[in-house]
Amino acid sequence: MQETVGRVWRLVAVLAGCAMCGHISAAESYPAKPIRMVVGFPPGGFVDFTARVVSAPLSTAIGQQVVVENRGGAGGIVGTEIVARAAPDGYTLTVGSAGTHGVNQSLYPKLPYNVLRDFQPIARLADAPSILAVHPSLPVRSVKELIALARARPGQINYASAGSGTSTHLAAVLFEHLARVKLVHVPFKGGGPAIVALLAGEVPVTFGTAASVSPQTKAGKLRALAVTAGKRSAVLPNLPTIAESGLPGYEMLNWLGLFAPAGTPRAIVEKLNSESLRIVRQPDVAARFQAQGAEPSPLATDAFAPFVKSEVEKWAKVVAATGMSAE
Repeated sequence: MQETVGRVWRLVAVLAGCAMCGHISAAESYPAKPIRMVVGFPPGGFVDFTARVVSAPLSTAIGQQVVVENRGGAGGIVGTEIVARAAPDGYTLTVGSAGTHGVNQSLYPKLPYNVLRDFQPIARLADAPSILAVHPSLPVRSVKELIALARARPGQINYASAGSGTSTHLAAVLFEHLARVKLVHVPFKGGGPAIVALLAGEVPVTFGTAASVSPQTKAGKLRALAVTAGKRSAVLPNLPTIAESGLPGYEMLNWLGLFAPAGTPRAIVEKLNSESLRIVRQPDVAARFQAQGAEPSPLATDAFAPFVKSEVEKWAKVVAATGMSAE
């Protein structure tokens, strides 16, 4: 009996060793084919911009093409679910945000995946404040004037977002909650379509990402009122924060990071982490982010994973306190 048990344990050890060798072999040969970087939003927004800024130099670094695939819909859920269900082999990745990998876990009771269970955080890449901006036809030139107008016209002023649960939606919900005003949410399938509607005057207000809004404000097509961060942006130093403009305590910062399906081999995660952080630290890449009102915010895997967990927990409290809804 003892000899049989011994044979069983030796077999288990051999099989475990084979499995480990398989993982090591796969990691050493990785990547052996092109990689999909799924973006849960249409082209034109900050998430898409970040994916494309990182994907080109990453392709060069790893010797295989990294193809950005836009799969917009449902506040990023459509594209995010594709990655959650993909094989954990490093060939399907996503750029996640404070929306897709922070608030959505609490915002959608029937979310088809679990952020903490179904994803392997790889690296935080960048962050950016949103910009509170209005169409020039709206008669406001400051945060205080917008609050006053919203209080005078409760439920009559629309705002455009990139979709329910996105940073542009979160920023507006916090604004309504702290300013005690009621705006009307008009969700679009990404930051690009939201800005198009704003430029056309179809919707007068947005809390758009700097990547979407900044070029239009510089061209005089939109009026920027303030940034959503807790302090002024180094790349937008003349634009005040919402907090200093009449709404103390207001702060919303959108972050973006690289994720793989849970179970992706550690060696592959470390390789992607190392290369992506090296890329966002390059001066030319940093300059491209800064030109869009964003900044690199590199965070390695072991620090990024607990950061994501803290974001999920933080936004769960915000959703409960504000009654925020995906509808």
